[in-house]
Amino acid sequence: MPARVEEIHHAEEEGIEFMFMTNPLEVLGDDKNWVKGLRLQKMEMGEPDASGRRKPVPVKGSEFVLDVETLVEAIGQAPNPIIQSTTPGLNVTKWGTVVVDERMTTSRPNVYAGGDLITGGSKVILAMQDGQKAASSIHEFLQAHPKK
Repeated sequence: MPARVEEIHHAEEEGIEFMFMTNPLEVLGDDKNWVKGLRLQKMEMGEPDASGRRKPVPVKGSEFVLDVETLVEAIGQAPNPIIQSTTPGLNVTKWGTVVVDERMTTSRPNVYAGGDLITGGSKVILAMQDGQKAASSIHEFLQAHPKK
């Protein structure tokens, strides 16, 4: 994903770890559909094609699992059409966007959405605003429901 040098620097200062040339393969969950990890695979640049362009190809035997507690999908400019078929109980519009309330809460418990997922393609500043609203809502939820 393109980023300016200062954006990368600020992200690293905040503890963000970048995993370049790594392809997500699967979201892993438990029996209650809580996200528990991501199955990933390392990639490398393949040989040039007829046009001279190289594209990433999987590195054999490089799959691994990254343990996670939260997943934020932040890529693309339109809703992923697979969301409707893989997320039972998630209300979507006829355009495939996810329905949310003013707190960015979806029809699924503990699932929040924003940005292009709820509006279709739009301005990044609006997606950022949605992210802030969702983060505030998630924070309030976690404060009210401490982990046991």
